[in-house]
Amino acid sequence: MMKKIISAVFAILLLAAPLMMTSCEKEQSTGDATTLYVYNWGEYISDGTDGSLDVNRAFEEYCRNVLGKNVKVNYSTYSSNEDLYAKLSSGAVSYDVIIPSDYMAARLAAEDLIMDFDPKESIENYKYIDNRFKGLYYDPDEKFSVPYTFGTVGVIYNTKYVPEDDENIGSWALMWDEDYKGNILQFNNPRDAFATAQFYNKTNINSENPDDWRAALDLLVKQKNIVQGYVMDEVFNKMKGGSAAIAPYYAGDFFTMYGDNEDLAFYHPEEGTNVFVDVMCIPSSTKNFDLAKEYINFMLTEEIAVANAEYVCYAWPNTLVKDSEDYIAYMTEEVHPDAISILYDFDMSNMEFFHDLPDDTRLLMNSYWEELKIESNIGAAIYIICIVIVASLVAIFVIRFAIKRRRKYYFDKYSAG
Repeated sequence: MMKKIISAVFAILLLAAPLMMTSCEKEQSTGDATTLYVYNWGEYISDGTDGSLDVNRAFEEYCRNVLGKNVKVNYSTYSSNEDLYAKLSSGAVSYDVIIPSDYMAARLAAEDLIMDFDPKESIENYKYIDNRFKGLYYDPDEKFSVPYTFGTVGVIYNTKYVPEDDENIGSWALMWDEDYKGNILQFNNPRDAFATAQFYNKTNINSENPDDWRAALDLLVKQKNIVQGYVMDEVFNKMKGGSAAIAPYYAGDFFTMYGDNEDLAFYHPEEGTNVFVDVMCIPSSTKNFDLAKEYINFMLTEEIAVANAEYVCYAWPNTLVKDSEDYIAYMTEEVHPDAISILYDFDMSNMEFFHDLPDDTRLLMNSYWEELKIESNIGAAIYIICIVIVASLVAIFVIRFAIKRRRKYYFDKYSAG
């Protein structure tokens, strides 16, 4: 009886709650709170750990105190652009803010999976974005993206296992050095993994020539016998803990690992590497369009941008960050003495952006990736195990059949006697 009374009271309260929904903004509600769904990379926002500012909680407070809205941020993460694309293109989920890399933003825009929102006009703090990062190849008219971070890919290595006089330091060749068999990690996504081989081969990472991709696959196949594993976020624990010695990864993440293991070092390979911009976008499936723009604008305010930059340790295209003396002091004194140099002062002449690949080239890359993974040592081991299991089952069947025949022989023999 009490449960029915409580249910009735709750129903009345729900009916009496005001509906705070405008014609230009549809809000997803949980109770009387609007839920904003944010989908981002792992380890890519200041989240309140280790004394940092909890940015999402700060946004909720901002909404409550400044906008007069009860907002809950539902924050989840992915490990690669391809994972993000798979989720978004399936249509099974709805997000309000996502943070893809440049080439993926271009693809999402081409497939109408993200919305135009004219940040020049609708995002007040867009004025703080460095002009070098406006109107880039993936969004030349500045219609659907706001730069969040930028960075580069390099090689991280453990100086306890890789001597500083190793002749391959400074080159992608270190990733293929058989002296470190079982201690090398590789990206667990096709675009980044193939790029390591393409740069090593000195071929264009945006090539549409199938021969270039086949050559890169051949290099990755050659490498797989010395690779410990294909990883994304798992690289942090492996490199920090010393269970792996060499890994390609993003410069900003190197500092996170270095904070727990000062034996780690980093370099940009001389053959060239990838430079990227990760951008804030609004998916076409959003149910909170105006609130999503508020979130993006909030991320560009000085306190929030500096908090994120200090926590994530990537380079920030927001001029409020680069001009912050506190930020520069923190990065060079607390993070790494060469942090600013590694993040901001690098030679762009041999660095390339990923571009969105044509469909046939993308399909070729993905098929080659599957071929690589199927042919992996793990796959071979599973194949061998399956053969052993089948052989064992056959042997058991043969033995049981022989025993039955033997029993029948003796039964017939003694029955006849």
